[in-house]
This record gives sequence, C-alpha cells and structure tokens, in this order.
Amino acid sequence: MKFSVASLVAVAQVASAHYFFDSNVINGAAGRPFTYIRDFTRQTKYNPIKFSSNPAQDIRDNSFIDGDDIRCNQGAFKAAGNTDVLEVGAGGDVTVKLGVGARMEHPGPSLFYMSRAPGDDVKAYDGSGDWFKIGEEGVCNQGADFTRDAWCSWARDTLTATIPAGTPDGEYLLRFEHIGIHRSHVNQPEHYVSCVQVKVVGGGNGTPGPMVKLPGAYKDSDPYAKFSIYGGFKSFPMPGPAVWDGTSSSAGGQTPPKNEPETSPTPSAPETSPSPVPPKSEPETSPAPATGGDKGASPCTKCAPLYGRCGGRGFTGPTCCSQGTCRQSNPWYSQCL
Repeated sequence: MKFSVASLVAVAQVASAHYFFDSNVINGAAGRPFTYIRDFTRQTKYNPIKFSSNPAQDIRDNSFIDGDDIRCNQGAFKAAGNTDVLEVGAGGDVTVKLGVGARMEHPGPSLFYMSRAPGDDVKAYDGSGDWFKIGEEGVCNQGADFTRDAWCSWARDTLTATIPAGTPDGEYLLRFEHIGIHRSHVNQPEHYVSCVQVKVVGGGNGTPGPMVKLPGAYKDSDPYAKFSIYGGFKSFPMPGPAVWDGTSSSAGGQTPPKNEPETSPTPSAPETSPSPVPPKSEPETSPAPATGGDKGASPCTKCAPLYGRCGGRGFTGPTCCSQGTCRQSNPWYSQCL
C-alpha cells in the first residue's frame, strides 16, 4: 500500500501519547494523585476505553465504552471508600490534571457529567444511576489544523468543569472525559475518563436533565463514532445528551452538531488509518487554572488566581489577576501568568 506525503504527515500529526487524569488543581497547584479522583485498576493506566465491537487486537484491558468501565474507568468503584470528597461551591470550578507530565495530543471533544449519589453518600455509589451533562467543549479555532490544534483541549494538561449554580446541594460523582477521535473514521473512538468525588454546597433548586445511563449514552453507531477529522473542518456531532442549562430539566437525546465560529479552515490531509502508539513522556508544565472560580462574577469583583482563567470569547468570569498578567492563549482562552 502506498501513502502520499500528505497522508503520512496527517498520520504523524495525530500519533501521540495516551493519558489519564490523576489529580486536582487547587489554589494553582496539582495535589497528590488520586486524592479526590477515584483510582482505577488497569494495569496500564493510560490505555483508552473502546467499543466491544472493535477488533480484538485493538481492545485494551478488556475495557469497553459499552460496559461499566465507561463510568469512572476500570475498577474505580473499588477505590471509592478510600477516596476523599472535594467540597465545591455551586457555580465554582473543578480542575483535573493529567498524570506523568502528559498532554492531550489526540484531537477530540471534552465532556463533563455529574451523577448524584443515593443518600448523598458518594463513597458508596457505583455510578449506576442517572447522569446529566454539565459542559462540553470541541473546536475552538476552525482556522487551525482540524487534526490537531483546532480542538480546544489540544496540548493542554488540564480540564476544568463548572458546577452549574442551580445544582442542588449533595454528593456527586463528577466525571471528566476526553475522547480521541483520530480513529473514529474507522469506528474506533478512544475514551479517557476519571471521576472526582464532590460535595456541592451553596447550591440551588434546579432540576438536572436530560438524564442518561452509563453505559447506554454512547453507541458505536452514533455519528461521533464514525466521524472523520480528515478532509477539512466540519461540524462535530457531540455525543451524549444535551448540556443541562442549570435550571430545569429538558428533554432530548444527543446534542446536534454545533455551528462553530466562522473562520477559514486550513487545507487538510486525505483520510488514512493511523494506529495507536505507545505513550511518550513529556516534561511537567506550569500548574493549570485553580478550582473554585466564580463564573458569575463581574470583571474584577474577584480577580482570578495565578494560572486561573481570566478571559476568552464567551467567558463571564473575572478578567483581572490577583497575581501575574492576563495573557491570551487564543481568542477563546486567556490565563493569569
């Protein structure tokens, strides 16, 4: 089989390390691994979760998207009782960080879910109840390389979720997920998930929804699982339910494709079939945005901490910094540095 130079370049662009989330960033610094995040039992922690319908040789650790591992990763419930519970105010942020100095260098979306523990005892909860989506992010720059840095999460080592202000007080699993879609064109998306045990305080009386079950929210026939990043920009069909608006529940299933901001997409490479590659070690980077930010704050009422978010298109939080200077990374994200 012959490959063009452009095809080989495209393969090289999406070939990168796998990864996993193991710590929370609090007050600008990453904490001890698996303090608030449930540890999991996989022998190789950075391996992705894939559909059971994928070829056997591509399955890792018998972990399946259409199985219980999609909740919080393989064997994570076994660590629930020994995992601390992070108290977070409704409207505040929770940030998780990748382990071993890794960065997200697979193109794809990030999604954030919550599930309330029965009896508000998250340490005894296996995640088999109802889940609702509180946030998602996909493409931040249509004009960038759609196989790489067009995606908001590209080359970052953290994800941040905002707890909706209307979330009722109680204990929850807060689920962070990144999906590598570099092989979705051959029906092999790669899911990377971890759960933080949280206690929401100062909450509201909203009714979260729409609700889904995990497993059950994702199917190998879903549009995202067959999506190709090759051939230029196109609207991405977010998997799972619609994002809860923080007030009342809403009916609905999968989120329809989003209309991304208009820019001029760059030429892209023809379709190929890149294969998973072993992880590569990367140096530790500066700490990422701290938790506890007030999304609803007016500019400069409460300044963002060092490494906190301070701006970006659609951002409504503080635009000043208690330390450092607010510097723009791209039109959608600025950070105190």
